[in-house]
Amino acid sequence: MNKQLFKILAKVNKVVLPSFTKKQLDIAKASKLQLAIIGWRAYVTLRALD
Repeated sequence: MNKQLFKILAKVNKVVLPSFTKKQLDIAKASKLQLAIIGWRAYVTLRALD
Protein backbone atom coordinates (compact mmCIF):
# COMPACT_ATOMS: atom_id res chain seq x y z
CA MET A 1 0.00 0.00 0.00
CA ASN A 2 0.92 3.60 -0.23
CA LYS A 3 3.19 5.07 2.46
CA GLN A 4 1.07 8.23 2.57
CA LEU A 5 -2.00 6.15 3.45
CA PHE A 6 -0.20 4.65 6.44
CA LYS A 7 0.89 8.09 7.62
CA ILE A 8 -2.75 9.19 7.59
CA LEU A 9 -3.80 5.99 9.39
CA ALA A 10 -1.11 6.58 12.03
CA LYS A 11 -2.50 10.05 12.74
CA VAL A 12 -6.05 8.67 12.95
CA ASN A 13 -4.87 5.91 15.30
CA LYS A 14 -3.21 8.47 17.56
CA VAL A 15 -6.46 10.41 17.91
CA VAL A 16 -8.99 7.56 18.02
CA LEU A 17 -7.33 4.56 19.67
CA PRO A 18 -6.28 4.53 23.33
CA SER A 19 -2.64 4.76 24.32
CA PHE A 20 -1.87 1.88 26.63
CA THR A 21 1.63 3.12 27.46
CA LYS A 22 0.17 6.24 29.06
CA LYS A 23 -2.11 4.00 31.11
CA GLN A 24 0.89 1.82 32.06
CA LEU A 25 -0.81 -1.36 30.88
CA ASP A 26 0.99 -4.59 31.69
CA ILE A 27 1.24 -6.57 28.44
CA ALA A 28 1.02 -9.86 30.33
CA LYS A 29 -2.38 -8.85 31.73
CA ALA A 30 -3.76 -7.31 28.52
CA SER A 31 -6.95 -8.67 27.00
CA LYS A 32 -7.12 -10.03 23.46
CA LEU A 33 -8.72 -6.79 22.23
CA GLN A 34 -6.00 -4.69 23.82
CA LEU A 35 -3.32 -6.90 22.25
CA ALA A 36 -5.02 -6.55 18.86
CA ILE A 37 -5.03 -2.75 19.20
CA ILE A 38 -1.36 -2.73 20.19
CA GLY A 39 -0.52 -4.95 17.21
CA TRP A 40 -2.52 -2.80 14.79
CA ARG A 41 -0.87 0.40 16.01
CA ALA A 42 2.59 -1.18 15.71
CA TYR A 43 1.84 -2.46 12.19
CA VAL A 44 0.62 0.91 10.95
CA THR A 45 3.50 2.76 12.60
CA LEU A 46 6.11 0.48 11.06
CA ARG A 47 4.55 0.80 7.61
CA ALA A 48 4.38 4.59 7.94
CA LEU A 49 8.10 4.76 8.83
CA ASP A 50 9.39 2.45 6.07
